[in-house]
Amino acid sequence: MKKWVKKLAIGIVIPGILVLGGCGASKSGGTASGSGKSGIHQRTIKAGIGLNEDHPEGQGMIKFKELVEKKSGGKMKVQNFFSATLGDDQKMTEALQGGLQEVTVPSTSPLVGMIKEYGIFDFPFVFNTEEEAYAVLDGKVGQELLKKLPEHGLVGLGYWENGFRNLTNSKHPVKTAADFKGLKIRTMQNEVHLDAFKQLGANPSPMAFSEVFTALEGKTVDGQENPLATIKSSKYDEVQSYLSMTKHVYTPFVFLVSKKFWDGLSKEEQKIMKDSAVEAGKYQRDLNRKENEKALKDLEKAGMKVNEVSDAEKEKMKEIIKPVTDKYAKKFGEDLVKQMMGEVDKVRNQ
Repeated sequence: MKKWVKKLAIGIVIPGILVLGGCGASKSGGTASGSGKSGIHQRTIKAGIGLNEDHPEGQGMIKFKELVEKKSGGKMKVQNFFSATLGDDQKMTEALQGGLQEVTVPSTSPLVGMIKEYGIFDFPFVFNTEEEAYAVLDGKVGQELLKKLPEHGLVGLGYWENGFRNLTNSKHPVKTAADFKGLKIRTMQNEVHLDAFKQLGANPSPMAFSEVFTALEGKTVDGQENPLATIKSSKYDEVQSYLSMTKHVYTPFVFLVSKKFWDGLSKEEQKIMKDSAVEAGKYQRDLNRKENEKALKDLEKAGMKVNEVSDAEKEKMKEIIKPVTDKYAKKFGEDLVKQMMGEVDKVRNQ
């Protein structure tokens, strides 16, 4: 009888120890030992972007990694993944929502499906300079939009810079609104972009960024539109002849963190993440502007035929697509659009 009782006790105690031991085991990411407690803990932060390491965004991610690891004394490690290794912007954003990835820095455009107000940044010809965009993004409008992210499983730590988008194609220079007619242009899956290009007479074709080079090479589409640094880093000069400086849209990046991960961080760790994202963002913006200037020269040297678009022609384009912007101003919020334009006017009148 005693032997039976002893065996029973051992059978109960040992599994109990294993369970308790498993509960205390440290894991990477937001479920690490000490989640939510004070102090800095050992963590691995998986961060992915769609662009390559040489792009200013990639360099910004490298800076973010350096800052986080330095500020945390090496306890918080950032593992960077470039060139859409973890999927496109949409897939990585969904991975953050599911807690499968900690950080991504997409353009704001893919967020419009969940937060319609982000669509205001897709309106063509809103900003003339980067400073005008910064005033909106870093001011009340941009910060209020960041507050909408947590209910969707995301936390926004600020805005980086994608930049002004310009048009490339393999057919002819685009100097006037009439030159858009008939061009099959790859765009993001974004309703404002699609409708605006249709209004200009083009045939927009949405597709994932990772598919663009092949589509251009195979003549599936005639052209695409992206900031200069992206055009250069993606080597579109190899499959495109004409670069038209339309500067039709300014696109920001938004620095996103998984809310599931964020909620498991201590206040000290959250501060490290926030400070590092902001500091790396300032570095990235400055680098992006410098790289755009260099990229334009490099693309010309590579043989692309570059043309400017006059302010008068941009105004004509803006007038043509006004029905589109009016339509989406009602959808996204006319008061929000007025607030954005008010911030822009303040900068212009300084």
